[in-house]
Amino acid sequence: MKYLTLVRHAKSSWKDLSLSDYQRPLNQRGLRDLPALCERLAGFKLLPDRLIYSPARRTQITAEGIIHRLSLTTDAVLSCATVYEASATELLNLISSEANNTNHLMLVGHNPGLQDLGDLLTAETLPHFPTSAVLHLALHIDHWQEAGPATATCQLLDYPGLHTH
Repeated sequence: MKYLTLVRHAKSSWKDLSLSDYQRPLNQRGLRDLPALCERLAGFKLLPDRLIYSPARRTQITAEGIIHRLSLTTDAVLSCATVYEASATELLNLISSEANNTNHLMLVGHNPGLQDLGDLLTAETLPHFPTSAVLHLALHIDHWQEAGPATATCQLLDYPGLHTH
């Protein structure tokens, strides 16, 4: 059994139109949601052996918050350019190349790639995957290269809207 946690970056800002999509930071809501996202990950005990994140500014800030809160070591963390704008197939290729001594992998990235990957692995359509969402999957495989359609079951789907009063 392998575990995969998909985390969509916190809400980003469109305020500065001179910035490229890659450079966009978090907005006020994203900065407010990020600590709660990190606390929920810790509360759910979603502690990955390895965390891979997109180097786009908004995902980097999100990943840094998670890395700090979960006390992940630098050797457990990788910035990976292919995660930015990756399709589900590209993300699946990335997962499939993960070392087998990794039992729990966390990806911090973007939509639609993350949601499409969740849909592909579970063979279901996820109802909603907004910013700061977390999807935790159990993969019924022994080796990462076996990951593919209908190899996973959803263990947890969490996002900020579930926690508003």
